[in-house]
Amino acid sequence: MNLIHQLDLFDQKLLLLINGLNCPLMDEVMWLISSKIIWAPLYAVLIYFLIRERKWNFWITLLTIVLLIVLSDQASNFIKDSVQRFRPSHNPVIGNLIHIVHNYYGGDYGFVSAHASNSFAVATFISLFFSKRWLTVSMYCWAALIAYSRMYLGVHYPFDVIGGAILGTGIGIMVFYIEQWGYRRALAHTKTRW
Repeated sequence: MNLIHQLDLFDQKLLLLINGLNCPLMDEVMWLISSKIIWAPLYAVLIYFLIRERKWNFWITLLTIVLLIVLSDQASNFIKDSVQRFRPSHNPVIGNLIHIVHNYYGGDYGFVSAHASNSFAVATFISLFFSKRWLTVSMYCWAALIAYSRMYLGVHYPFDVIGGAILGTGIGIMVFYIEQWGYRRALAHTKTRW
């Protein structure tokens, strides 16, 4: 048995353990956590802090975060289409063992998780932007909770969300430093004009 096959079996067993710890209440909680609308108050608070930090320039950073999410999402989808690893819910070997919530199976392929990639990209960017320990811990707990919900719902393996977290973290770091460079250049340009 080669290493890749052993890792795949480990990934399946761990997913079945996480997905198997289900109950009706947790089904609803994880379904909500995995949705986007539930996080609207968090996004509103982050926008408020961006406005306080950047004043009238906040929209540049907000636009950067939107572009960050688009980049993370598209990179995840590109990898999914390239790797073509079936989601657990579509895997012919273990698909019948997966606990499915609200008849949601997701698309065919799951590596890497776009939910994990997007949430870790935002968490990384915000953590670097504000450099506050409590916010960093909060943002990474939020991202990890979203990643866990995807495994609980049976639509991603643990390695899918780990891959998504690594991808998103890398994109978050890259976009943060590009944004900082651009912001400093824009400020310098504005000062020389006056």
